Order: sequence, then C-alpha cells, then structure tokens
Amino acid sequence: MQVMNRKSLVWLVILAVGIAAAWIIFMKERFVMNDPSPTVSFVQNHMTNSNGTLATYLQDASSVDPNIVAGREALSESIGLWMQYAVTKNDQVLFEQSYYLLKTYFLMPQNYIAWKLDTEGKSHVTTNALGDDFRIVGALLKAADQWEQGREEKLATANHIVRTLTQSVQTKGYYVDFHDFANGHSPDILSLVYVDLQALQAMEEHEMLEPGTYTKYESLLKSMPDDGVFYPKTFNVVTKEYTYDDTVNLIDQLIVANHLTATNRTSDKLISFLKTEFNTRHQLPGQYKRTGRTPAVSYESPSVYGLAMLLAVQSGDPKWAKQLYNHMITMRSLDNAYPGGYVFDGNTHMFDNLFPLLGETELQKFLKK
Repeated sequence: MQVMNRKSLVWLVILAVGIAAAWIIFMKERFVMNDPSPTVSFVQNHMTNSNGTLATYLQDASSVDPNIVAGREALSESIGLWMQYAVTKNDQVLFEQSYYLLKTYFLMPQNYIAWKLDTEGKSHVTTNALGDDFRIVGALLKAADQWEQGREEKLATANHIVRTLTQSVQTKGYYVDFHDFANGHSPDILSLVYVDLQALQAMEEHEMLEPGTYTKYESLLKSMPDDGVFYPKTFNVVTKEYTYDDTVNLIDQLIVANHLTATNRTSDKLISFLKTEFNTRHQLPGQYKRTGRTPAVSYESPSVYGLAMLLAVQSGDPKWAKQLYNHMITMRSLDNAYPGGYVFDGNTHMFDNLFPLLGETELQKFLKK
C-alpha cells in the first residue's frame, strides 16, 4: 500500500511539474496587443510641444550646437514617422494635423525640409536629411492615394519637395545625405539607410522621377556587399565604394534590411544571426563589433525591436514578430509616471517610441488579414 502511495505521489509530482511548465510556456507565448497602443497617448501627452511639434527627448535641455539635437527640439525624422503611423493606422485626422505641422514649420521657402527645429518651431539649420525627406514624401503619396480629401494638394507638396531634392541634393547623379542650402554644399556620401526603395518606387509611379530612377537605387542595394551578416554603412557616389563601420548599429542594419524587402534579395543571414542572438542572450544589444560579432554595448533599444518586427512582418514571419513584441513591451511603461512610453532613467528619445509603435501597428494589421 505504501509502495502504491509512493508511486502515486511521484506521478502526481510529475503531473504537477508538467502542468506548471506548460503554464509557464503558455504565459510566455501568450499574445495580447493593446488597440490603440498606449504609446500613442504617451507621445501626445508627454512628447508634444505646445505648438504641436514632436519633442526629440522627454527631458528638456539647452542646445549648444545647432547641428546636434537637444531636449525638446523637433526633428523631421519624428514628423515623418508620425505621418507613417497615421497612414498605417488609417487615421486621417492625425495625418492632417501632421501635414499642417510639416507645412507650417518644417517646409522652408526653398521647398526643402529643415531636419531640426527649436521648441518654438524655428529652424537654425540650413540643411535637410535625405532619409527623412523620402519618408515624408512616401507618407504624403500614400495619404494621397488613401484619402480623396486634399489629394491634389498633397501631391503638389510632395512634387515640390522631390523637385528640390533632384535639383539640389545630388552629387554625380546620385542623391546624397544632405544639401546645405546656405553655402550650396553637398557631400559625396549616400548612407544606405536613406535608400528608401518603397518611397522611391511611389515617387516614380507618380511620375515625380525620371523613369529608371527606382531601378538604379534598387540595383545599388541589391549589389551591395555584406560581410556574411552585416551590411555596409555608406556608398561613395564618386568612387562607387561601399564602406563598413567597425561598430555596427542594429537600427541601421534593420532599416537597410527593411528597404531590401522591396527587392528579391533577402536578409536571411542577418535574420538568422539576430534570431540566434535573441534565443541565446534573450535580448538584442543595440550595437555589435563587426569583426567579432559580439555586443559592443549592454543596452537594448526599443527601436531595434520595432524595426525587427517590421522586418519579420515583411518577411512573413509572424511567430518571430510576436516574440519580439512580447519582449519589447516589457520595456514599456517601466516608469509609472509615463504609461505607454519607453522611458529609462527619466528620459527617452522619440524614435525609441515611434519605431516600436510602427512595428506593433504593422503586426496588428498583418494579424487581422
């Protein structure tokens, strides 16, 4: 009798352990998304200046160099990402608000977009940022196709911006990172994160570019080398040479990989590396040493997970996207004073909220299909 009881007890323990393990796995894999995302309220309540522009940082700080962003200054990067979110979410009201900010504060009389504004909405720079311009133009064209109201005006605005880019922000027939409209200077460098193929394709389809322009930049990305995992950082438009950084920023790598989804070149090697890293380390450090493939920093960036989610969705891999999402939101609302925000030590950068917001919104759309 005691033997039978002992055996029964052993089986009960095994059963209990099995049930507990199954419950842990279930809770780990459980997938629930907030709609709307609490990050939207955080941006609107805590990261928006009194004039409606989006602050770069949560905490204010004085700008000591007009070429470096500080505190509550606003970036063209932020307005572009916010416009992309509005289009993806099909929020016409939010897009119109952003479009107003673009025309009122960011769009200069010469029809270029200032890359940075102070908290009052004034520009103290005379340069643009090509990648932000492409992102904004792409959002304008999608909005024009998505909503009939104001369609012609948005197309005209996009056309003015593209014309300025084509006339001024080129070297040797290639778009380059920026143009200084005060002294007429443009560099010889095109950062590969700026080669936004989706936007270029939309620009050509709307007859804002010469035929063949898209194919030229598609070829530039398809033919670029890699080191077995990572992509180069820049392309010199004069020497036609690609250049790598010794320390690799995963945000840059993932933006390039997302651009590549418009082509038939896959990012399998980068994706495989990131999956292995995530499964091994249970996180993705923000930067890596290129030669050793080892983390160069200990911190995580919410932007990395947002962009990796976008890549997973574009690659048709919702399982990986869900895993990334579940990990990403563990970094959200850690500061009780700022629910919905990715706030660390009392501060945050706007892109560390907007890239995650875009990633989860695209995943949500994908899962609803």
